[in-house]
Amino acid sequence: MCSENTAGSSIPTIFIENDRTRVTEWRFQPGDNTGWHRHEYDYVIVPLFDGRLEIVTAGDVRTVAELTTGVPYFRELGVEHDVINANDFECAFLEVEFLH
Repeated sequence: MCSENTAGSSIPTIFIENDRTRVTEWRFQPGDNTGWHRHEYDYVIVPLFDGRLEIVTAGDVRTVAELTTGVPYFRELGVEHDVINANDFECAFLEVEFLH
């Protein structure tokens, strides 16, 4: 996830890390968050659950992302944000960062 600005309460587990790719599982209890951060690389998120994440960006702008198990989405580097589990259950996703 890179460039961490504040500590979050979600739990990252790195499964793969080499010179080209990093794959991290992010696991959240209800209300857990990643902490404010900015991605240094393009990345893909693969949800491991059906549900919602709340995304907070600059100016406390909040949006809700509806996610479906196994349906990935792509984001480019650079946006500063915090990600919060907006569900009443534990959830997780895989983050695949393209280092080169």
